Amino acid sequence: MMAMKPLDLLQQSLHKRVLVEMKGGRSYRGVLDAFDQHLNVVLSSAEEVVEETVTPRTGLTLLRGDSIVYISP
Repeated sequence: MMAMKPLDLLQQSLHKRVLVEMKGGRSYRGVLDAFDQHLNVVLSSAEEVVEETVTPRTGLTLLRGDSIVYISP
């Protein structure tokens, strides 16, 4: 079985809910709408999670790739 590349995994996760963990302890859950080669991602229907507090976000949420620790499908 061939190892999957990160961008291939993101491509398979398009239009599905993902969890994005950020530097500094914040995380976001939402639908992955877009990404680029720098791993910048756009989420819709996102929620921001800080410690155990969940805050719904309106519109689209753009997350910078250099601040992302991991993305989980």
